[in-house]
Amino acid sequence: MPLNRRMALLGSGGTLLAGSGAAAISFLRMGSSDGYAATVAASRAALGADPDLKELVRFATLAANGHNTQPWRFRLSQGRIDILPDFTRRTPVVDPDDHHLYASLGCAAENLALAGAASGRRGTPRFDDSGDGSIAFEFGPGPSQPSTLSHAIPRRQSTRMDYDGRAVGAEDLRALATAAAVPGVDVVLLTDRPRLDRMRDLIVAGNDAQMADAAFLRELKDWIRFNPRDALARGDGLYGPCSGNPALPAWLGPFMFDLAFKAKAEREKIARQVQSSAGVAVFVAAVSDRDHWVRAGRACQRFALQATALGLKLAFLNQPTEVPRLRPELAALVGLPGRRPNIVMRFGYGPTMPMSPRRPIDAVLI
Repeated sequence: MPLNRRMALLGSGGTLLAGSGAAAISFLRMGSSDGYAATVAASRAALGADPDLKELVRFATLAANGHNTQPWRFRLSQGRIDILPDFTRRTPVVDPDDHHLYASLGCAAENLALAGAASGRRGTPRFDDSGDGSIAFEFGPGPSQPSTLSHAIPRRQSTRMDYDGRAVGAEDLRALATAAAVPGVDVVLLTDRPRLDRMRDLIVAGNDAQMADAAFLRELKDWIRFNPRDALARGDGLYGPCSGNPALPAWLGPFMFDLAFKAKAEREKIARQVQSSAGVAVFVAAVSDRDHWVRAGRACQRFALQATALGLKLAFLNQPTEVPRLRPELAALVGLPGRRPNIVMRFGYGPTMPMSPRRPIDAVLI
């Protein structure tokens, strides 16, 4: 997420804007951070004792997803919830084959299965590759079985900040690997400094390639929400303060993005982030097809929820999976040559940041 050197830049901009009444009014119209926090907290309320199907969908939508595009729709019927891809919310530059989109659907499917079990509706998500690639969650009645992972769903977030560098103990690493075990997906945890340094270099190389692509920068900027009012109005996207950036008026945010989002600053940020992390998890499906991309998403979501339960923070660093020429080197680094790496996620101990927004449930229902 962008806007490095943000405070210095905002300070100089604030000096220029101080004498402008119109600019002052614009800042006031950004919305309230307290109002934002209250609205987002309501969307992340705990699951009730006897939730209806809409409540299960709400928990499903709290899943991780690329650029917070929330590329899903849900169809409710008796004993079944279908998750369908919403191709109107694609990111075709960074994700031209919809790999991340289907992984995001897998994250939502795992949340749905965990919430279903917690409410006495057990079932297993099933991918249907005969059409556009929907996921069917068929469930039946049974005892309520809440879990450590289902309790963590409202608290999971992507924390794109520096961590504190502390190591994760062996027992917790085993718990993470066990939670992420999904058939057809390998999860490799890198915690040794030599391999983490090689991973850092791959992430930087991928980031450099993306930042040299004007279309990538336009697409990323389109999904940034620079202030509370815009974030709540749209209910999606990358809300700047979630990454430690200041809230900015809608007219100023894109200008500041162009001014601050530079390759050198991003290289330095990536180096700090990897150095301060306890480790990096790489998710690699056995087959590169939509079914296995969904499975990789399910494994990733389970890992993220277990990490949340252990008090860990997480963030995606997917650049080496998004630049095709870097995938073979990444696969070799994790000992799985010839396969396509799906997801890269760093983890460690770090701060709690504002949560990202979600769209109203009625907006995602068919």
